[in-house]
Amino acid sequence: MRKYYLLAPGPTPVPPETLLAMANPVIHHRTPEFEAVVAEVKGALKELFMTNNDVIIMASSGTGGMEAAVSNFLCRGDKAIVVRSGKFGARWAEICSAFGVNPIIIDVEWGKAVEPEAIANILKREKGVKAVYTQASETSTCVVHPIREIGAIVGQHDNTIMVVDGITGIGVFPVLSDEWELDVVVTGSQKALMLPPGLALISVSEKAWRLAKDSDLPKYYFDLAKERKNLNKNTTAYTPAVSLVIGLRESLRRMKEEGLDNVFARTDRMARAARAAAPAMGLELLAPESPSNCGTAYKVPEGIDGTLLCNTLNEKYAVTLAGGQDSLKGKIFRIAHMGFIEPFDLLIGISAVEAGLKDMGHPIELGKGVAAAQAILWEK
Repeated sequence: MRKYYLLAPGPTPVPPETLLAMANPVIHHRTPEFEAVVAEVKGALKELFMTNNDVIIMASSGTGGMEAAVSNFLCRGDKAIVVRSGKFGARWAEICSAFGVNPIIIDVEWGKAVEPEAIANILKREKGVKAVYTQASETSTCVVHPIREIGAIVGQHDNTIMVVDGITGIGVFPVLSDEWELDVVVTGSQKALMLPPGLALISVSEKAWRLAKDSDLPKYYFDLAKERKNLNKNTTAYTPAVSLVIGLRESLRRMKEEGLDNVFARTDRMARAARAAAPAMGLELLAPESPSNCGTAYKVPEGIDGTLLCNTLNEKYAVTLAGGQDSLKGKIFRIAHMGFIEPFDLLIGISAVEAGLKDMGHPIELGKGVAAAQAILWEK
C-alpha cells in the first residue's frame, strides 16, 4: 500500500472534512435546506472574491465559466483584446473565435507577464473594444499577470469590461475584484477551493451587466442573467451539483477559519520555498520575473524528458506533478502549492523530484533542494 500525493496545479487535494460532507445523503435542490446552503455560500463567495457583486454558481468546469464570460457580454463581430501567454490565454482566443468575436491578440512569451502598456496602446488605437481577457495567473506557465494595473487602464473606458480568468488566482493571492475594477472574474472548484472539478464561479459587475443586456450571442445553460435571478432566491436555474455546493460550503468555512490573509501568507511562503529549491537542485525557473503563487514551473535539465520525469514520479513514488503543455511539453514540470497542500507536502514533492532526477541519471545532490525549501518554510 502506498500513500498518494497529488501536487499538480489542479485538481488539488480535497480535505477529509469536505469529502465527508459530500458523502452525506444527497438532498433535493428545491428545498429550504439547500437554499440555506446557497445563502451561506453566496455570502462567503463575495468575501473571497472581495466584491459586493453577485457570484454566480454553475455546474461546470472553469472552461464553462470562461465561455459564459464571452457569450453573456459580447455580440457577434465585437472586438476583444486577448492576452495569449500560455495554454489558457490561448483558450480565451479560441472561445472568442468560436462565438464570432474578433480577438485582438497580444502574444506574450510563455513564462513572461503581459505589459499593461500593450493593452493601453491598443485601447487608444482601436475603437469599440468591448472586453479585455486575461489570466490573473496563467496556470500552464505559473506566471502572474498585473491585473490590478490592467484593471485601472480598462476602467477608464466606460464600454469596455475587464474579464479575468482567476482559476488559479482566487484563494491563492488577493484578487480585489471591486477595488481593482475587475468586471468579470471566473474561478473553478478544483484549485484553491479544495474541491473536485465541477463548479464554475463567476462574479459580475454592474458595468458588465449593462453590456449583457445587448449581447446577441447564443446562450441557454450558461445564461448568467437567468442564474442571477435565481441566485436572488437562493437557488439555481437548473439542477446544481448539490454535493459539490455542500463541499464548497465546507471549504469556504475552512478558509474563513484560517483567515484569508493567513491562507495567502501560507501559500506565498510555500511558493517562495519552491522557488528557492530550484537553484539548490541546479534547475532554472520558467518564470523568475513574474512567478505565480499557484505553482512553480521548473525547466527540465538538458537530456531529461519532462513527461518521462512526471511519469516516473507518479509510478515509482506515487507523487503527481504536472508537465508542460503544448510548446512546453517535455520541457518543464510544475508543482502546486495552493489549497489543501501543506508545507510538508511540498517537501515530499521536492524530495521526489530529486529522487526522480537521480533515477534518470541526472547528477544531483539529494537533499539540497529540500534544505533550501525548509529554510524558507521555517523562517521566522
